[in-house]
Amino acid sequence: MLNKKSFLLYIIFCILSLTYIPSYGQAAKKLKTIVVDAGHGGHDTGASGQYENSLRSKEKDITLAISKKVIAELKKQLPELNIVATRTTDIYQPVNEKARIANEYKGDLFLCIHADSGPLKTGRRQIGTRTVTKYKVTYTGKGKKRKKKSTPYQVTEPVYEYYKLPMKASGTSVYIFAAHKTSAKLKAIMDEVGEFEIETNEGDSNYKPVDFSSPGNKTIAQIYAKRYQEKSDLLATMVNDEVERTGRIALGVNQRQVGIAVLQATNMPAILIETGFINNEEDERYINSEKGQQEMAEAITKAVKRYKEQLENPGKALSSK
Repeated sequence: MLNKKSFLLYIIFCILSLTYIPSYGQAAKKLKTIVVDAGHGGHDTGASGQYENSLRSKEKDITLAISKKVIAELKKQLPELNIVATRTTDIYQPVNEKARIANEYKGDLFLCIHADSGPLKTGRRQIGTRTVTKYKVTYTGKGKKRKKKSTPYQVTEPVYEYYKLPMKASGTSVYIFAAHKTSAKLKAIMDEVGEFEIETNEGDSNYKPVDFSSPGNKTIAQIYAKRYQEKSDLLATMVNDEVERTGRIALGVNQRQVGIAVLQATNMPAILIETGFINNEEDERYINSEKGQQEMAEAITKAVKRYKEQLENPGKALSSK
């Protein structure tokens, strides 16, 4: 059993080994499996177009259509990779089921496709008038002889109808799991006891299983959680860049304070792409169109290719095109 001093040295060795992998000439990690998740599905429709004259589209349908195009584009441009879909039909999957699929296939990347929305303001307009009978109340007499008299009269009032206004917000944003939620990511790693793999120089695979029952290996898991955060941020930034190149509004890389459950529960770098605002008139038509969906799929694929090149060629100056 390690004494306190030896254990401390062991921890330091683990940290240095993982932090400076390129310095020791270790083989770069290869991208093998990408998991693509179409958000929502089944009875969980997600957001829907609700403003006046919207397409009344449903987020679950948009995400499925775009994810299919992303998968097709990834297979076309990166045929050597294994591309896994969490769903290919209109079915409901709890968040933990989506994460289970990703973890079971030992994904190296998790791409979650969504559409954004938000609260809508209500507008009103006059659509006519109506005649309303009202009563003027007067009193005569005093004391016990005081009497109430109601005199009817008519007035014309406007008639209004109420409707939802489209959102002004538009554009594509990319989310990563929140830094303050790293403990959830760590749990996803720790749940892979005996199956999680770390980089080594042994054999052709360059990986070996790790059992997190020891305190030292828990430290390794914590380092990998941080690495996943950094890699997620890298890929998200690349997706944002590629979206911007299409001419669309790119809203940057974001984190939600409440976290995003499916990103926390996946044992890999993970991003969520809010492709557009379903309640913005221009965005809704864009993410429902063949052109918009294909453009989004190609932008995501270009980002993945850049990420793959950088991952597999650490330290090399890479083109941003």
